[in-house]
Amino acid sequence: MRPIGYILTAVILLTGAGVNMRLAPAHADGAATPIFDIYQMPAGYRDWKVVSVAHEAGNLNDLRAVLGNDIAIKSYREGKLPFPDGAIIARLAWKYVPSEENNKVFGREQSFVAGDATNVQFMVKDSKKYAATGGWGFAQFNDGKPVDAAELVGCFACHVPVKERDFLFTRYAP
Repeated sequence: MRPIGYILTAVILLTGAGVNMRLAPAHADGAATPIFDIYQMPAGYRDWKVVSVAHEAGNLNDLRAVLGNDIAIKSYREGKLPFPDGAIIARLAWKYVPSEENNKVFGREQSFVAGDATNVQFMVKDSKKYAATGGWGFAQFNDGKPVDAAELVGCFACHVPVKERDFLFTRYAP
């Protein structure tokens, strides 16, 4: 093989290796990071039933509504774990802001409402497709657009402490 052939082969191999590393980033322990392929918000998610609501204080300081599709709600109500494939959990978040209008009526600052939307997150149950992450795929949308996969790398690690509840923080509030 001529020297140019060796150079071309090396370039092709290095390019392939670079693409492979970019598509399969690794954790420190060497496990591959899953790439979630959830690029669209599920149709009709705003009409799903409420699982619970919460105020997240601290740096986030937001209001959250957690919704579930029919499959998720059935599992929550029956207390069945793990959730079956097809269950989808949605988390909608808004800035936590005082209501000047309400507070004028009350005569003091005591009323807080949802302000501007911050993001929408989804957990999608597919035990085969997302086996490496407890059967759950993760997605986040800012202004209706999916975030880059790199921004989702930490999602599963955050949910590991609630493994006994099938990785779900939110408990059903009937």
